[in-house]
Amino acid sequence: MTEIAPPSAPPEDLVRRLARIVGAGNVLSSDLDRFVYARDRAPFGTYRLREGHLPEGWPCVVVRPADVSEVADVLRLACEAGIPVVPYGAGSGVLGGAASLGGEIVIDLKRLSGIIEIDRVDHTANVCAGMNGALFEAELRRAGFTCGHLPQSLAMSTVGGWVACRGAGQASSRYGKIEDMVLGLEVVLPDGRLLDIRPQSRRSTGPDLAGIFVGSEGTMGIIVSATLRIWPVPAARRNLAVGFASLEGGLECLRAIMQAGLRPAVVRLYDAVESAARTQSLDAADRDLFLCLLSFEGPERIVAAEEAEALEMIGCAGGRRLADAPFHEWEAVRYQSYSPQHQAAGRFMDTIEVTLPWHALPQGYGRLRAAAQRVAPGAHFGAHWSHVYPDGACQYMTLRLDPAPLAEGEALHRSVWDAVERECVALGGAIAHHHGIGLLRGRWMELEHGAAGLDVIAAVKRTIDPRGIMNPGKLGLPAAATVRNSIDG
Repeated sequence: MTEIAPPSAPPEDLVRRLARIVGAGNVLSSDLDRFVYARDRAPFGTYRLREGHLPEGWPCVVVRPADVSEVADVLRLACEAGIPVVPYGAGSGVLGGAASLGGEIVIDLKRLSGIIEIDRVDHTANVCAGMNGALFEAELRRAGFTCGHLPQSLAMSTVGGWVACRGAGQASSRYGKIEDMVLGLEVVLPDGRLLDIRPQSRRSTGPDLAGIFVGSEGTMGIIVSATLRIWPVPAARRNLAVGFASLEGGLECLRAIMQAGLRPAVVRLYDAVESAARTQSLDAADRDLFLCLLSFEGPERIVAAEEAEALEMIGCAGGRRLADAPFHEWEAVRYQSYSPQHQAAGRFMDTIEVTLPWHALPQGYGRLRAAAQRVAPGAHFGAHWSHVYPDGACQYMTLRLDPAPLAEGEALHRSVWDAVERECVALGGAIAHHHGIGLLRGRWMELEHGAAGLDVIAAVKRTIDPRGIMNPGKLGLPAAATVRNSIDG
């Protein structure tokens, strides 16, 4: 194993100045602390770590501010000194969005936690960005509400991370994605100013300021609080496991359900590979079907009506109801990651989630699978559709590559990603549905947005962050040093 050589210690003067802002106990400068904060859960970082390598570099120092004023003071210091900054929630991202390129101040936001206010009339919650997702949902449940945003990473992510990465939870087909829930934001800009985007159900006052920061991945500023829509805890819930004889039939049925105006809370249709793994508890006659899980929740009469309408559509599409066991088996592990067991076995495992319009499915499934397997013949490829809308769906693909030397495995990993993302755009799809861009996806941002589109994003970045200190190298934008050099001529 290659030994990791720690970088030089942070400057003592910088540590002292930061300690005056957040307190000495909240400035972390040891090699161990900087090692821990150097990466997130991106699989390519895990692959490198197995061989004793960090993804890109180590942060200079880590700070843990307690409130908005401390965040602002740290950013003012960083801006004046030209030191890059990485905002850090829980580090659950899988694309290197919180990874260090070397020399940054990492700002850990988890001390900014708690619900500031629940408005029981407007059904909104004002919440600190560093609050853990599972704790947020639990506190809302005690008050009789749900946030409706329930990602697999619920217990190891933060509310601010959801917003910054433009996330989508497992119940998005009913409650919407995070951008549908955000009514207002407080953001500390790179120069330390506080931008207060007051919560409103809708406004017609020019471009959407909140939209600049939702999905910005910390490249424009630091989200310190958000006001979100919330919903009463549903009075009733009905779960279904159904089977289809063909993938085409299953996809067509889901399209009909969504375009009819039904809004299931859970939708999960599996391809043959993933269905086979999830139907083992069923009778032999049902194990060859394409499994689909559905759940409806809300007022009892509406739930009953939605379930009845969905079952009629399922029957018309040639599907049939199965025993409920597969639903309960999924529900028992819905917030757990499947990756560690395969990573521990030395495999290169990753997931790629894209968005495709209905007219590109199921042809898109076959083309994306073929694109991956042309690069990596025999590699494990499974897919499911767990976010569906009236006009399209998220195709979520799991890849497993056999153990290989680091350089060989990384090269194959990059090649599979490249093949899949390019084929996705050729099909008219979007290169990312809810995991964001981070470091890994940056190379396809121009393919996604076009040169003009990426120029607009870069221009907004230069205006808000002229020194280029905010989360360098993410979103396909240049690293801080490159931006500073361009400013200096």
